[in-house]
Amino acid sequence: MKRRQRTRTLIQVAVAVAAALIASTQFTVVDVAAQDEIEQSEVFDAAAYVEETWEEIQSTVRDGAVDLATVLNAIEVDASSSVAKEALTAVTEQYGLITPGEAHVYTVTATGTVVSVDTESSRGTLQLQVDGYDGPIQLNVFIGPRLPSGDTSVRDAVGIDFGDFREQTEYGQVASEINNRVRDEILATLDFESMVGSQITVLGAFTIRTFNLLTIDLSEIDVIPVAMEGP
Repeated sequence: MKRRQRTRTLIQVAVAVAAALIASTQFTVVDVAAQDEIEQSEVFDAAAYVEETWEEIQSTVRDGAVDLATVLNAIEVDASSSVAKEALTAVTEQYGLITPGEAHVYTVTATGTVVSVDTESSRGTLQLQVDGYDGPIQLNVFIGPRLPSGDTSVRDAVGIDFGDFREQTEYGQVASEINNRVRDEILATLDFESMVGSQITVLGAFTIRTFNLLTIDLSEIDVIPVAMEGP
C-alpha cells in the first residue's frame, strides 16, 4: 500500500514539474498566411527593377560613352589580332573600366556602315565598318532575336553593383532582363536587312574577358546596343 502511495506521489511530482516547464516556455505563434505573404513580397522582380531604372541605364550609357574609333585605334594588335593584357589594361583604364573579375568593359558610341547582317542565327549580328577606324578588329552588334544570356556588358558598364542585391542569382537576373529590354524595346522594331550599305549610329557596351589570360584575341568585338539610329 505504501509502495503504491509512493509511486502515485512520484507520478504527481513528475506531472507537476512537466507542467511547470511547459508553462515557463515561451512560444511564438506564427501566422502561416502572413509569413507566406512576407516571403512573396521579398521575391526579387528583375523585370520591375529594370523597368524602374531603364531610363537611367540608357542615360548612363549615353553620358559615359566614348568614341569607339578612338578606343580601337588605341589598341595595338599584332598580326594575329591579339594584344598583351598589360597593353590592353592601359587602354581600358583610360577609356573603360575593369571589373573585380578582370573583365574590361566599355560604353561606346560608333557610327559606320553596315557591311552585312546575319539573321539566320538566333543570336543575330550586324557587322559595322566603324568610321575613323581601318584596323583589323571587326565590330559586331547583336541584333537578336536572342541575346547572349551570359552577357553582362550593360549591367557592368553602368555601375550596377553586386552589393545592392541579396544574392548572385538576382545580380545575374538583372543582366538578363536588361538584354531582354534591349531585344523587346529596341531591336524588335528595326528592319536590319534594309540597313546593309547604310550608315547607322550605335550606342552600347561591350566586354573583353581577360581573366587568367596574358594575351587576348581581339579579332572581333561584340556590342550590346541600348540605342540605334539608322536610315
